[in-house]
Amino acid sequence: MKTILITGIGGLTPRSIAKRIRSNHPDYRIIGCDVDKKAMGFYMLDLVDEHFIAPRCDSPEYFPWLKRLVKIKGIDYAFVQPESEIVAWGEYFEKNGRYPCPVFMGCKLLSESLRDKSIMAELLKDTDFIPRTIKVTQDNPRYEDVEKIIGFPCWIRATEGTGGLGSLKLDDISSYKSWLFINSGIQEFTVSEFLTGRHLANQMLYYNGEYIKGAALECAEYVMANTAPSHVTGNTHFGRFLNEDKINAFCDDCIKYLEKKLGVPAHGILSFDLKEDSKGNLKVTEVNIRHMAYTGVMAQVGFDLIEDTIRIMEDGDCHGVERDRFHHYDKPYVFLRDVDVEPIVLESEEVFEFSDGILKEEE
Repeated sequence: MKTILITGIGGLTPRSIAKRIRSNHPDYRIIGCDVDKKAMGFYMLDLVDEHFIAPRCDSPEYFPWLKRLVKIKGIDYAFVQPESEIVAWGEYFEKNGRYPCPVFMGCKLLSESLRDKSIMAELLKDTDFIPRTIKVTQDNPRYEDVEKIIGFPCWIRATEGTGGLGSLKLDDISSYKSWLFINSGIQEFTVSEFLTGRHLANQMLYYNGEYIKGAALECAEYVMANTAPSHVTGNTHFGRFLNEDKINAFCDDCIKYLEKKLGVPAHGILSFDLKEDSKGNLKVTEVNIRHMAYTGVMAQVGFDLIEDTIRIMEDGDCHGVERDRFHHYDKPYVFLRDVDVEPIVLESEEVFEFSDGILKEEE
């Protein structure tokens, strides 16, 4: 029996990870922690065996508290999900030469560079990997650059955070000024060219610079889309699993470029958000340094990076993980997600082709 810590247990992805572990390893103990005493994961029946309110990771109490928890509860390894914590753990490793307990994540430099979208945009500047992008701040909105370098329509979003924080399509300079005013509490944004194609996602596993496996999907419709000005909530309602090798190849090329630029190997789970331009060219909009929200539903259809992560942490290496750089699903699966319900996986879109023939006959 193993004891696993999952941080940020209030979030959708950590809860999804806990459910998958519970399903695959019913004898394992799961401990969840979160900084929010109202974290949903604390109150969901049978999700975790014990839960604890944690200090914030930028608090001097965080690592002493964490080390006590690891020791007292006999934690074997951890899934660290909030990106702020991943960066903090990376800094701890640089200072101490070890983690508080075994974990599978990349180094601080790679994590910091991908977490901040403006840093990522600067690293990928003048490449075909990203749309034209500039960083703006409340103090330096760069009105002229937005008009001349990016042009309208354009896309604005916060440099940090997930779920499309601050995201909106802007049609002119007046809408840009209004959005800065409305979001005065967010200090930094990226502004980029507006992309009209599909929204895609790709989840990948790297081990000491080796690309081990990856799989892709399309985010076709969003949960509660009408509640967000951008109609993008960061929570997919309807999605398609894709067998398109070009997506995996493009993302791996991007990671290889970043490895060379930063001088560090990719290691851990890296999750891409991408959009296609009007010609179908792929562009990176975000790279998350952790499992993405779809990790549980991807596991249901045969691409289980949660189990792979467990195997790596338990074995201490990657020998037991199947090499699957261009994963192909065995059926044209689609999925449905919504608030407060488990995702539903369907074998194809054909189930949506309902017939009203009986009603017509009765008429």
